[in-house]
Amino acid sequence: MPTTRADLLSLSRAKLRDAEVLLKNRRYHGAVYLSGYAVEFALKARICRSLRWGEYPTQKDYDSFKTHDLERLLHMSGSNEKTRAKLSKSTDW
Repeated sequence: MPTTRADLLSLSRAKLRDAEVLLKNRRYHGAVYLSGYAVEFALKARICRSLRWGEYPTQKDYDSFKTHDLERLLHMSGSNEKTRAKLSKSTDW
Protein backbone atom coordinates (compact mmCIF):
# COMPACT_ATOMS: atom_id res chain seq x y z
CA MET A 1 0.00 0.00 0.00
CA PRO A 2 1.54 3.33 -1.04
CA THR A 3 2.35 5.87 1.65
CA THR A 4 1.57 9.41 0.54
CA ARG A 5 3.35 12.52 1.74
CA ALA A 6 0.21 13.46 3.69
CA ASP A 7 0.23 10.02 5.34
CA LEU A 8 3.86 10.48 6.36
CA LEU A 9 3.17 13.92 7.84
CA SER A 10 0.18 12.54 9.73
CA LEU A 11 2.25 9.66 11.08
CA SER A 12 5.01 12.04 12.10
CA ARG A 13 2.61 14.26 14.06
CA ALA A 14 0.95 11.24 15.71
CA LYS A 15 4.29 9.79 16.84
CA LEU A 16 5.33 13.19 18.19
CA ARG A 17 2.09 13.48 20.19
CA ASP A 18 2.64 9.98 21.56
CA ALA A 19 6.21 10.90 22.49
CA GLU A 20 4.98 14.02 24.32
CA VAL A 21 2.61 11.90 26.42
CA LEU A 22 5.44 9.56 27.32
CA LEU A 23 7.72 12.48 28.16
CA LYS A 24 5.13 14.03 30.48
CA ASN A 25 4.89 10.67 32.23
CA ARG A 26 8.68 10.43 32.60
CA ARG A 27 8.92 7.52 30.17
CA TYR A 28 12.03 8.96 28.57
CA HIS A 29 13.29 5.98 26.59
CA GLY A 30 9.92 5.47 24.92
CA ALA A 31 9.66 9.19 24.21
CA VAL A 32 13.05 9.22 22.50
CA TYR A 33 12.20 6.09 20.53
CA LEU A 34 8.92 7.51 19.19
CA SER A 35 10.55 10.88 18.51
CA GLY A 36 12.96 9.06 16.21
CA TYR A 37 10.04 7.71 14.23
CA ALA A 38 8.51 11.19 14.06
CA VAL A 39 11.75 12.52 12.58
CA GLU A 40 12.00 9.60 10.15
CA PHE A 41 8.47 10.11 8.83
CA ALA A 42 8.99 13.88 8.55
CA LEU A 43 12.20 13.38 6.57
CA LYS A 44 10.52 10.89 4.25
CA ALA A 45 7.74 13.43 3.66
CA ARG A 46 10.43 16.03 2.91
CA ILE A 47 12.04 13.67 0.40
CA CYS A 48 8.68 13.33 -1.37
CA ARG A 49 8.32 17.11 -1.44
CA SER A 50 11.86 17.68 -2.69
CA LEU A 51 11.51 15.10 -5.45
CA ARG A 52 7.91 16.11 -6.22
CA TRP A 53 6.62 12.60 -5.56
CA GLY A 54 3.08 11.95 -4.40
CA GLU A 55 4.11 8.93 -2.37
CA TYR A 56 7.21 7.44 -0.78
CA PRO A 57 8.64 4.64 -2.94
CA THR A 58 8.61 1.09 -1.63
CA GLN A 59 9.12 -0.82 -4.88
CA LYS A 60 12.14 -3.06 -5.33
CA ASP A 61 13.77 -0.55 -7.68
CA TYR A 62 13.93 1.93 -4.79
CA ASP A 63 15.68 -0.20 -2.16
CA SER A 64 17.92 2.71 -1.15
CA PHE A 65 14.81 4.52 0.11
CA LYS A 66 13.93 1.64 2.46
CA THR A 67 16.00 2.92 5.36
CA HIS A 68 15.82 4.15 8.93
CA ASP A 69 19.31 5.67 8.71
CA LEU A 70 19.19 9.32 9.80
CA GLU A 71 22.29 10.31 7.84
CA ARG A 72 20.94 8.80 4.64
CA LEU A 73 17.48 10.33 5.10
CA LEU A 74 18.95 13.75 5.83
CA HIS A 75 21.05 13.53 2.70
CA MET A 76 18.17 12.38 0.48
CA SER A 77 15.87 15.07 1.90
CA GLY A 78 18.26 17.87 1.01
CA SER A 79 18.20 19.00 4.66
CA ASN A 80 21.61 17.72 5.70
CA GLU A 81 23.61 20.95 5.55
CA LYS A 82 20.82 23.12 6.93
CA THR A 83 20.22 20.73 9.84
CA ARG A 84 23.91 20.42 10.67
CA ALA A 85 24.33 24.21 10.59
CA LYS A 86 21.45 24.65 13.04
CA LEU A 87 22.83 21.96 15.34
CA SER A 88 26.31 23.45 15.33
CA LYS A 89 24.88 26.82 16.47
CA SER A 90 22.81 25.23 19.22
CA THR A 91 24.01 25.72 22.79
CA ASP A 92 21.79 22.90 24.04
CA TRP A 93 24.23 20.20 22.89
